[in-house]
Amino acid sequence: MFKYILKRFVSMIITMFVIITITFLLMHSVPGGPFAAEKALPPEVEQALLEKYHLDDPLWKQYVDYVGGILRFDLGPSFKYRGLTVNELIVSGFPVSGRVGGLSILVILLIGIPLGIIAALKQNRWEDAVVRFLATLGITIPSFVLATLLLYVFSLKLDLLPSFGIESWKGYILPVVALSGYSISFVARLTRSSLLEVFRQDYMIMARAKGLSEFKILFKHGLKNALIPIVTVMGPLIAGLLTGSFVIEKIFALPGMGGHFVNGISNRDYTVIMGITVFYAGFLLIMVFIVDLIYGFLDPRIKLDNRS
Repeated sequence: MFKYILKRFVSMIITMFVIITITFLLMHSVPGGPFAAEKALPPEVEQALLEKYHLDDPLWKQYVDYVGGILRFDLGPSFKYRGLTVNELIVSGFPVSGRVGGLSILVILLIGIPLGIIAALKQNRWEDAVVRFLATLGITIPSFVLATLLLYVFSLKLDLLPSFGIESWKGYILPVVALSGYSISFVARLTRSSLLEVFRQDYMIMARAKGLSEFKILFKHGLKNALIPIVTVMGPLIAGLLTGSFVIEKIFALPGMGGHFVNGISNRDYTVIMGITVFYAGFLLIMVFIVDLIYGFLDPRIKLDNRS
């Protein structure tokens, strides 16, 4: 186990280095600069700003300085949010994205997995048909379309829920529903197909032949093995939800990381774009690593030390 963890840790460092390098080069290859949108900016003022943020340095020096800052957990200043650093923007935005994403994850697990179990247990019956219809409908509707429909119905027409902000608990309802709609459908379909595949295994047939109850067969033998592909999907999904949805946060005017990222792109705020990208990449790598560790607990046959 220790050898595997050490190997994965080294792999994560190399991956982060590659992501940082690619992100840095892509941002500096984009035409224009963070101050190009300023109106009637005198050349001497623009030059002073470039010198202040060291943007007039050679590219290799900017890269070395940026990597050095990341090693110190310093993602640099924001070019557009004057007086704020990227670290401060992430600290202020991550709790908002984390609360909305955390509630979405809870909804996905509490609804998606039970729906998949019901569909598998009632295969080819009306319950299965209803779940498959709802799951297909949920997958085909994009999140931004669902968000728009929710705003139109519950905010504009019925005036039941706020259209933006999260000043009260009601403000979380529409973003969470819009954010979790697709994932609920996907997890339900994945749970159904995975559980049906497990039901066909020899050890499940043997368990039924021994006269074990369906409850024990499902939860002790079936569901544990069926959860492996679900856990695989949930790792990146959790990372994406907790770090914010760019579209949903923009639609509902949430002050989360997704909103900061979109504003950073609009304003060509290099440090914000690179900082949030690096933060998300690191979070995603950690979640994938946790998923790999969970594999060993769900299925003892998976030996982490011998994995190729």
